[in-house]
Amino acid sequence: MIKAEILNIGDELLYGQVTNTNAQWLSTELDKIGIRVIRHTVVPDAEEAILEALQEAQNRADAILITGGLGPTKDDITKKTLCKFFNTQLVRHLEALRVVTEFFESRGREMLEINRQQADLPENATYIPNLKGTAPGMWFEKNGKVFVSMPGVPHEMQFLMQSYVLEHLQQFFKTPFIAHKMIKTVGIGESYLAKEIEEWENNLPSHIKLAYLPSFGMVRLRLTGSGTDKEQILKDIEAETQKLLPLIDKYVYGFDDDDLAIAVGKLLKSKNKTIALAESCTGGFLAHSFTQHAGSSEYLKGSLVAYSNDIKINILGVKAETIEKYGAVSEQTVLEMAYNIRKMFGADIGVATSGIAGPGGATPNKPVGTIWVAYSDENETKAKLYQLGNDRMVNIQVTTNLLLDWIRRKQGGRAK
Repeated sequence: MIKAEILNIGDELLYGQVTNTNAQWLSTELDKIGIRVIRHTVVPDAEEAILEALQEAQNRADAILITGGLGPTKDDITKKTLCKFFNTQLVRHLEALRVVTEFFESRGREMLEINRQQADLPENATYIPNLKGTAPGMWFEKNGKVFVSMPGVPHEMQFLMQSYVLEHLQQFFKTPFIAHKMIKTVGIGESYLAKEIEEWENNLPSHIKLAYLPSFGMVRLRLTGSGTDKEQILKDIEAETQKLLPLIDKYVYGFDDDDLAIAVGKLLKSKNKTIALAESCTGGFLAHSFTQHAGSSEYLKGSLVAYSNDIKINILGVKAETIEKYGAVSEQTVLEMAYNIRKMFGADIGVATSGIAGPGGATPNKPVGTIWVAYSDENETKAKLYQLGNDRMVNIQVTTNLLLDWIRRKQGGRAK
């Protein structure tokens, strides 16, 4: 196994002023070429911290990928610190100077001496051209380890990785092949899912590993295979997937990059069905789940966020006596919401949500996390009660996914 550590440099990352998207992107790309990231490290723009991180990283990883601290200003100290670590000095690199000069000339901008200094590189570094900015990348080798220093600007870093670094890492380490397969499930908890597939999991081949990735009422099962024979690994992963599906097929809505709302939309289109939404506690989140994807107008008639009782009564047509007697968060209210929205919008299916998302609004009989959802079509109108947690956004997202799953099941489960 080839191991990598990602070292991100910058006070702004530690202050929380900038989100560290570089680490996630790098991990994804390294995984694709068979290099396993074992650690993300973030350090400030301080020489001692950077030197310490480099020393520790080389003791546990084969490749150390560094981002940040390569700008032209005094707070960017990565190059000088790398000189110290590799016991070398900065020298003016003529090709780097030509590239940075062309960068400024092509934009009609004056080139200052501070910009020329971007072409000063550690003497023992291999120059990596950066055609997207002024800070070059640098490749170092030491004791069989590779160190790569790149700018922290995401699109510049990504350009260097794609144009040079990934290919050269593969050549240097002769990396193995790694493949992933995601089986996406909804409507079953992680522990229950594990129990359903325990025997299958115990009999997985040694070169295929399983991981459980739960999120908002869904669980992704990730199968990972590694080795030197690409075709055989892909064949083995597919064979294990086919063994798994009969055990959990009713919970599976898709694979790899499939999205639950898209999967539901495909089912509705295949059945030539339309849907209308009446949302209270989800506040339009369910509608957004559909409409963020192109083509949703083919099956989504529309949505009404009936957040207040006035809107539920005067626009959606819920009976005032229903809310007065049972409350807005009740089986009776949500049943009327789902039925009425279906009729009002002329849809084949109507669904509704009403609940206490939190953190306030609870009563002794209806704690935070009390959620009612309903489904209505020409044959039936039914409601379900969920008792969720105290986190508002989690409650909204889980409710949305559970309702999408109910719609999915009513349409036959999964588009084949």
